[in-house]
Amino acid sequence: MNNIIGYFFTTLATALGLLIIDLLVPGVNIANFPSALVAGVVIGLVNSIIRPVLSILSLPINFLTLGLFSLVVNGFCFWLASLLVPGFVVNGLLAFIFGPVILSFASTFLNNYFAEKNIDQSPSLTSNK
Repeated sequence: MNNIIGYFFTTLATALGLLIIDLLVPGVNIANFPSALVAGVVIGLVNSIIRPVLSILSLPINFLTLGLFSLVVNGFCFWLASLLVPGFVVNGLLAFIFGPVILSFASTFLNNYFAEKNIDQSPSLTSNK
């Protein structure tokens, strides 16, 4: 049950991060909040299934570029998710590169926020006298 709640909060944080990116990055457009939620699920699936394969295949190039090619892999996965979700559009090199970077920062911040609130609202095991 705890994993389902964690997955829900991660998806919610990704969706909220996508809405932030919609405001900050030209070329990234989210039609509405339901599109952002679906995009959050699809980004999670693409990052868990396709991204590891691409990372392994691009390991020599990534090694030669001292890790900078991982930005291209992240951008490709971000763009691929936009192809699969109606209402989520990624256009241009700026959106391709900076969209996933800002999404990572926003999602990390929101996931930490949700985790902190979840800990703060958990019932205490000590008795109140």
